[in-house]
Amino acid sequence: MVWFKKITGLNIDWTLFLSTLPLLVAGLVTMSSFSGQNYFFERQLIWIGISLGIFFIFSFIDWRFLRRSEVVTALYIFTLVVLSLLFFASQIRGSQSWFSLGGVSLQPSDFTKLVLIIVLAKYFSRRHVEIANIRHIIMSGAYTLIPFALILIQPDFGSGMIIFFIWLGMIMVSGVSKKHLLLVATLMLVAFSLAWLFVFAPYQKARIVTFIHPLADIRGAGYNAFQSQIAVGSGQILGKGVGYGTQSRLSFLPEYQTDFIFAAFAEEWGLIGVTLISLLFGLVIWRIMVNARVGATNFETLFALGLAIMLMSHFVVHVGMNIGLLPITGLPLPFLSYGGSHLLAEFAGLGILMGMRKYSLAYHRDDIHNEFLGPQ
Repeated sequence: MVWFKKITGLNIDWTLFLSTLPLLVAGLVTMSSFSGQNYFFERQLIWIGISLGIFFIFSFIDWRFLRRSEVVTALYIFTLVVLSLLFFASQIRGSQSWFSLGGVSLQPSDFTKLVLIIVLAKYFSRRHVEIANIRHIIMSGAYTLIPFALILIQPDFGSGMIIFFIWLGMIMVSGVSKKHLLLVATLMLVAFSLAWLFVFAPYQKARIVTFIHPLADIRGAGYNAFQSQIAVGSGQILGKGVGYGTQSRLSFLPEYQTDFIFAAFAEEWGLIGVTLISLLFGLVIWRIMVNARVGATNFETLFALGLAIMLMSHFVVHVGMNIGLLPITGLPLPFLSYGGSHLLAEFAGLGILMGMRKYSLAYHRDDIHNEFLGPQ
């Protein structure tokens, strides 16, 4: 058992890590063509390898330096500079959201979400007791508003939504009065109205209108949503079988490797498969929450909670738009969708969380250790 003790001594939450592997495999199987070229499958394998490497490297780092204000400030400013540089990037599918370097495209908004979690965790950890003061909601909102606006201008409505949900979720877990929640809801309504008038592109407005009346324009803006609902519904209980999804394999469902991978998976695996990946994803969130409970300080706890909020927001919005309950926003499904940026950000976040376990609350360390080795 010596080898087992060495492995478990890496401060890795193996339940959390192993829960992500079936999700990665489910994504690979769904995007595989099983014949001919497998462009997405092969490139995704590379991104998975790099992401897992980042996860283990980050798990060795002592992340207490993130508590320092100058480090967090530098991260925040660097992120804003990178987002600003996107205005000089080439447009891809009508959006300036990617940097393309030697055939590799990276989306900075995915890493912005992680940086924002760090910034808000730092801010709220120092003001945890007095969070009820509305000025802290306003200040944290100001920190969030700048990257939020830069991302919306690209335009990237989906990532903008996640940025907002991260802020709102971390406000709520930090402790806020009901009257302040009402104020936040009012400000959200005002912000949406202003965005509708001055920010949203015509195609984004069309997506929202299609959400309200999904069958109004099946051949146009409502086509993707309609095909996605057909794919999900046709999977029924057991699914059509791996590789036999007609909506995705026959190209009725566009972007099924990314924006609609849940619908493609549901068509082939049915309700049973959907239930399985939902349980696995729930297990990932639960383990993140367990690690939040043993955080050494409020900063580590709030970081873990912010990471859980980010992943859960992605999951809910992606599934919601695939089954017709939310407008199409072009968000990936964590761990399943094709793409390197979101995988790198997700496993970087989990790696940071694992690194924080090394200095978790002393009176919980034995509990974490005995979870796998048993009482000593």
